[in-house]
Amino acid sequence: MNASKQPSKIAFVIGASSVGTLIEWYDFYIFGMLATILSKQFFPADAGTAALLSTLAIFAAGFIVRPFGALVFGRLGDLIGRKHTFLLTLVIMGGSTFAIGLVPGYASIGWLAPILVLILRLLQGLALGGEYGGAATYVAEHAPAGQRGFWTSWIQTTATLGLFLALGVIILIRSSQGVDQFSAEWGGWRYPFWISILLVGVSVLIRMRMSESPMFSKLKSEGKTSTNPLKESFGQKANFKMVLLALFGAVMGQGVVWYTGQFYAQSFIETVCKIEFIQSRNIMLIAILMATPCFVLFGWLSDKIGRKWIMLTGMLLAVLTYRPIYKEFINITAASKRVQILDNRLTNSQSAFPLIDGKDKTKLYLKTQADTFYLDGSVFRYHITDTMILKAPMDGSRPMTLINPDMIQYQSPKPNVVVEKTLGSAAFWDMVWLVFIQIVYVTMVYGPIAAFLVEMFPTKIRYTSMSLPYHIGNGVFGGLVPFLGTLIVEFTKTSDHPAGDVLAGLWYPIGVATVCLVIGAVYLTNKIDKNVMD
Repeated sequence: MNASKQPSKIAFVIGASSVGTLIEWYDFYIFGMLATILSKQFFPADAGTAALLSTLAIFAAGFIVRPFGALVFGRLGDLIGRKHTFLLTLVIMGGSTFAIGLVPGYASIGWLAPILVLILRLLQGLALGGEYGGAATYVAEHAPAGQRGFWTSWIQTTATLGLFLALGVIILIRSSQGVDQFSAEWGGWRYPFWISILLVGVSVLIRMRMSESPMFSKLKSEGKTSTNPLKESFGQKANFKMVLLALFGAVMGQGVVWYTGQFYAQSFIETVCKIEFIQSRNIMLIAILMATPCFVLFGWLSDKIGRKWIMLTGMLLAVLTYRPIYKEFINITAASKRVQILDNRLTNSQSAFPLIDGKDKTKLYLKTQADTFYLDGSVFRYHITDTMILKAPMDGSRPMTLINPDMIQYQSPKPNVVVEKTLGSAAFWDMVWLVFIQIVYVTMVYGPIAAFLVEMFPTKIRYTSMSLPYHIGNGVFGGLVPFLGTLIVEFTKTSDHPAGDVLAGLWYPIGVATVCLVIGAVYLTNKIDKNVMD
């Protein structure tokens, strides 16, 4: 097929495949974006960090089952075709996402709530396990030789754009409702899940108009399709060796770089740096928007100089700079003021009771002017400055009241306080650039990966063969980054250092990327396979 003669067909193939894949990523990501709220809705109110870890574990479970989805739907794709298979995955994903928005909270149905959410999350993972391989294969098999990296890189943008869409929808709804209404059991956090069904409906209508991949159609007309894709993919020594090389020499490192730059970064900014909800997501949104064109840039470049060294360079840069970048996150948001909070509610009394700094009490490390924190159970929002506390209603309907910190009485030694900082303009843009750098690494490792995987395997078992290493590398190694990173930090906490080593979680992605970098440098080839019909 000559791309120059059929530009409209190529554009439709890219558009139809990309829209559906973007929506599936949106469905998959909104769970992670709302993890802190979901942990409070689907687990006991007093569970604390255990609830967040449990929510992240459910989030990770969706990644872990992706390889099984790759086997199930990859086999279907190689037997009956690409089009019908990733149409099915889209429906499963959309239905599961919509249903998560319907599950009552723990307060209503107890432990049945997290169990139902886990089941639906597993269905999401299975569906995504079949979607990406189908979309990437479909586009690659339409693309002309010599431009495969460029065309498939558009599919690569969908993962990041799906994250962008998820963040945008969440920010829009949360901004329109406010904290309390958005976080309530049947509040606005459910709307992004419900919106999914509309997006999926549009995508299904578009995909119904798609024709089958020309390469697969040719194989099918010649009677050369695989009768047992799983056996041919993993039972034949030569092909199984390529599956392992793809996993440990490329996709494993690509997965941890991707999820560190886009998920761990957001979690770190929110939970460690304590940046205010909307501002933390705006940092991610702007950085993603700025970096997304680099997917296509590096996909195009891989057609010129090969895929290998672009991907490995991205891994190397990540290994060398992750810890300095995250140290700088801390430095930018570092505390210049230490405040001791002794209760989660203010009394009406004006008795003198100065703020205290003590070892056995909760410490809040606040930046400088206009840092923000919320006292649970209060309808007010409090801004700490160097000399006073500014007290204002949550809805902003009345002017702020000035309160002398030395004239506030607290009652309980065990507070439940949520701290949020608001950055100034300079600090905000410093954070944006640091996230942008990480997402550029993501574009380097992820932009060329679809073309790289397509060229490693023959057409008749391509869907199955490329899907498994991709989803193990991304779903298991990559998807576990937020959970394992958080868990590693928990293990570093002691009575003398209750916060632990907040940078310790980075050793997991750094270690995995290092191993992958070495294997890839030694064993991968940089040759571009222009004939993917073999």
